Amino acid sequence: MVCSVIAKKNDRVFDFVRVKDVFVSIGLKTAVDFEGEISRLEGEARNQAGTGGLIVVSNIRNLVSLLTYSKSMVELDVDSRGFPKEETCSTSQQQRSSTSFPDEFRCPISLDLMIDPVIVASGHTYDRNSIARWINSGHHTCPKSGQRLIHMALIPNYALKSLVHQWCQDNNVSLLDDHSSSDSSSKTKTSSSSTAGAVDHISVTKSAAEAAKMTAEFLVGKLAMGSTEIQNQAAYELRLLAKTGMDNRRVIAEAGAIPFLTSLLRSSDARIQENAVTALLNLSIYDNNKVLITASGGAVDSIITVLETGKTMEARENAAAAIFSLSMIDGYKVSIGGRPRAIPALLGLLKEGTTAGKRDAASALFNLAVYNANKAGVVGGGAVPLLIEALMDDKAGITDDALAVLALLLGCGEGLEQMRKSRILVPLLVDLLRFGSAKGKENAITLLLGLCKDGGEEVARRLLMNPRSIPCLQSLSSDGSLKARRKADALLRLLNRCCSHSQHSVNMGN
Repeated sequence: MVCSVIAKKNDRVFDFVRVKDVFVSIGLKTAVDFEGEISRLEGEARNQAGTGGLIVVSNIRNLVSLLTYSKSMVELDVDSRGFPKEETCSTSQQQRSSTSFPDEFRCPISLDLMIDPVIVASGHTYDRNSIARWINSGHHTCPKSGQRLIHMALIPNYALKSLVHQWCQDNNVSLLDDHSSSDSSSKTKTSSSSTAGAVDHISVTKSAAEAAKMTAEFLVGKLAMGSTEIQNQAAYELRLLAKTGMDNRRVIAEAGAIPFLTSLLRSSDARIQENAVTALLNLSIYDNNKVLITASGGAVDSIITVLETGKTMEARENAAAAIFSLSMIDGYKVSIGGRPRAIPALLGLLKEGTTAGKRDAASALFNLAVYNANKAGVVGGGAVPLLIEALMDDKAGITDDALAVLALLLGCGEGLEQMRKSRILVPLLVDLLRFGSAKGKENAITLLLGLCKDGGEEVARRLLMNPRSIPCLQSLSSDGSLKARRKADALLRLLNRCCSHSQHSVNMGN
């Protein structure tokens, strides 16, 4: 009888109710009974090791394994399927139980709706509480496949969680758990028992850094060998993992994610492309990863391609943000700006993007234009009229960003000339002296001063003709930031000289 039970256990079919009846019949009813029998069998195994041969010892070890497994089930008070019994159902749980929901939303352990789905090393998904209880009871195999888990990390399945929550919302099904609907004393009790037991096993037994490392390696493996859907999910999880913490960004790169994410930028699947470029953006925040990304074959060019023709606007905007992040390093300002498609692609997004996208594009253009050789490319691509147009459009929401880039382009002769020829720029800048942010006022006065000096007499005359200009400059000279006050004073002196010169010319003419 016991041998048949062992055979079934090895075949991953385990009828615990039948086994329990057998154990009760031979006096094994409590955990203490099991511990005593296990101790006796282990002693017998040691005695037989020298005389009984490998087969006898192996059979004893199988019995010990079975008893150890069964002891944990007794301690957990299992149900007829061999899985831990659930707590008494709350109203919301009863509601979920009485509602027919898709099988793919059902936890293989509890058969209930997965409120917090997580992925284990085998690739199967379970509800967090159920699989955590399984692991914390000493099991190191996947309940569904029987496969041994190479690590105990529980990786949130955000995609499935989103689908579950959407389904519940559409079907008026509550997602509240027992501990979220009970009083404070119940919460305390729950958190000290089931909730405490549901904490990721890895967080208890491993350091956070080791957990992140194993998670990253697991996800990179899925990037390398998974189906399209699995690759998308892995890229999404890496995107989220890389969003917080420099250590996470480091271990993801060390796990080899960057080349695989780079290859996914060329995917025809819009979701994969968006998740891959966003993951690379988040990874690039860590400076060492900037080096790895730019050194990865074709990564920068692929990011530029997404920026140009990405399948979603979010992918294009995050590609621009990645260019901005990478160009924080001076050497990469040169290499990125020298690519013929980079600046035109950023200018395209500056024209077509959302507010966030335009801001990302303007920030990236600013970084690239810091390097003098890139200024001509930015101006030649048509940046000046686009930036002035952004100043006119309150809905664009990038006034300060546009001003910063224009101020930088004063250092390009062609850019300066285009700004001086604009008939609408000066009135816009005067208005910004009145209503702009502190940073906006600084850049506005920087632009006005740059436009008026060194051959900008015509701009100075237009400025003097604006009735609001002098009061605005005087106000800024007294109430602005130190930088703004200094430049306002300089511009007032320049305008005074211009006015005196004009008056002198008039007198000479008379």
